[in-house]
Amino acid sequence: MKENLREIASHFALEGPVTAIDSLGEGFINDTFIVRTEADAPDYILQRKNKAVFPDVPAMMDNIRRVTEHIRRRVIAAGGDPRREVMTVVPAKDGHLYHVDAEGEYWAATVFIDDTVAYNKADSPELARKGGEGIGKFQSQLDDFTEPLAETIKGFHNIRHRFGQWDAALARDAAGRRIHLAEEIGWIESRRAEMLSFWSKVEDGTIPTRVTHNDTKINNILFDKQGEVLCAIDLDTVMASTSLNDFGDAIRSYANTGDEDDRDLSRVGISLEMFSAYTDGYLSQRAAQLTDTEIGHLAFSARYITFEQVLRFLMDYIDGDTYYKIKYPDHNLVRTHAQYRLLQSMEEHYGEMCRIVDGIAAKYRNA
Repeated sequence: MKENLREIASHFALEGPVTAIDSLGEGFINDTFIVRTEADAPDYILQRKNKAVFPDVPAMMDNIRRVTEHIRRRVIAAGGDPRREVMTVVPAKDGHLYHVDAEGEYWAATVFIDDTVAYNKADSPELARKGGEGIGKFQSQLDDFTEPLAETIKGFHNIRHRFGQWDAALARDAAGRRIHLAEEIGWIESRRAEMLSFWSKVEDGTIPTRVTHNDTKINNILFDKQGEVLCAIDLDTVMASTSLNDFGDAIRSYANTGDEDDRDLSRVGISLEMFSAYTDGYLSQRAAQLTDTEIGHLAFSARYITFEQVLRFLMDYIDGDTYYKIKYPDHNLVRTHAQYRLLQSMEEHYGEMCRIVDGIAAKYRNA
């Protein structure tokens, strides 16, 4: 395998001779390797892209190129360091942004940014605030981006699309489980109109479409050794959507007091402290750029994204567990219940969440 990786790496315009190639990270979607080089040449990240998740890798890589080139111009204009404050895509020697190997697998390379810190979990309000700052900074740098972006994952966070999948899954009842899920199905159906009403505001432009990262977990933000945000990484899911999706998805993970698949529902709920911290970091970068309508829907976006995840876990359970990896037979049902409890907690504290957003937005807009 290592010799094969060296052959693949040889197709990219790398500086310096390669000395070693090793696995990097857990590889839930892509297979990721670090390429070490001699002397002062940079090291590189080499990835085999997952064609099942990203069926159009060339379009995905073009999205990444457009976005990173725009950020690079902004960093340079601000007097920053473009080698550290934005990802750098390394083209293949044939000029493409990817290499296709003999098995038809797609590979891509980027420059490895050294002397950085990454976190797997935001376990304090201080770190949550920094996470919000990181995604806010990424969106802010792209606020004036006007180029078209491809839809690399169809219907991502589009609840109208998800309801189409949901209705088909209910009709199929592939695993014969629907008969036992009347209560859970009721959770979805009782919120259908409200969720579609929100999405209609995105469709008609009331809530504007911008550039979104779409994978806002904290390990997709690099920090320097002093704890300051450097840049967002893992841009495979960059697309055009509402900025609210990034905010809502971050709150779903950052501010949950329990686990995504917690069996003990008494541990699951929204931490208003973590919600406030993330919101403060995010709006420190974005308050002046977002419209009043976007600000007014930030708290709701957490409910929207969490609802979508309840739907998707339950839909996969009904379908016979064909999408998400499971560790035991009712894993997706356990996930459904845990995410629903989080959604309920958000609904119970929604007024407080809105007041927190309003107060923080006013602070930065009036600064």
